[in-house]
Amino acid sequence: MDLLVKAKEQLERNNFEVYISDSSESAYHTFIEEILPTLNVQSVSYGDSKTMHETGVIDYIKTCTSYQFIDTFNPEDSWREQILQRKRALTADLFLTGSNAITETGCLVNLDMIGNRIAALTFGPRYVVLFVGKNKIVKDLEAARKRVKEVAAIKNAQSHKNLNIPCQKTGKCMDCSSPHRICNSWTITEKSYPKNRIKIVLINEDLGY
Repeated sequence: MDLLVKAKEQLERNNFEVYISDSSESAYHTFIEEILPTLNVQSVSYGDSKTMHETGVIDYIKTCTSYQFIDTFNPEDSWREQILQRKRALTADLFLTGSNAITETGCLVNLDMIGNRIAALTFGPRYVVLFVGKNKIVKDLEAARKRVKEVAAIKNAQSHKNLNIPCQKTGKCMDCSSPHRICNSWTITEKSYPKNRIKIVLINEDLGY
């Protein structure tokens, strides 16, 4: 827990609003009971994040009639329709996702395939809420990049069997030129602008990739 407390202090110095939860279940209640009621939002969307899914917050939002839900990963939609929804998601009042890594100095480090998640993190939605397990907290930017390339990206790729990219088989980054490469765009978020626009729920469990 000390690691999360120290990370919270640094993140708050960088204008992020931070909550600490003991578990994914606790994170769910933190979001539903403490964060969501204060935001006064009408539309909600999300970027893919295993940690976020593990909290159950998206399942709640999908069943809640109080919000317009912009579904960016509806399997019944064509690829073109999914892309259009991901563009619409940038206009949502609230965007939910996770982060690939957070440094002990309070920076967010993320790597995307098409960039919809990091685009929303950077600009567009009025609020962004991130759900982050303690396993994502690393010492510095070098450690963050190493974690993302050697752990998160590999596990993410292996969870998408249809991509057919080298790292799925080798278990390590091959710096490939595959048309389905998932490692294309990096972002480093040093501070939240405006202050408290990005809210982070740090979870005292190893979650996600």
